[in-house]
Amino acid sequence: MVMQHLDGNMLAGPLSEVFAVEPTTALRRCPHCRLVSSLAQLHVYGPQPGITARCPGCSAIALRMARHPGALWLQLGGSEGAFRFPLAE
Repeated sequence: MVMQHLDGNMLAGPLSEVFAVEPTTALRRCPHCRLVSSLAQLHVYGPQPGITARCPGCSAIALRMARHPGALWLQLGGSEGAFRFPLAE
């Protein structure tokens, strides 16, 4: 049996619930040291050339964020891929 997939537009509804809440209360489990901490507890460096947030337990990168004209780039976790969110300017 072949499983059919939907396109990423299907994520708009579920993700709108996530992005509409207070982000600093979100919990994260570090894949390196397994520490559970909130976004507010991360150690943040920046803001230039972008923001880097690290695990308070082991300093592993939790997220990176950079703003460019008309866009915000967001990378969750290490160095694999990033999301580009268009911004109204």
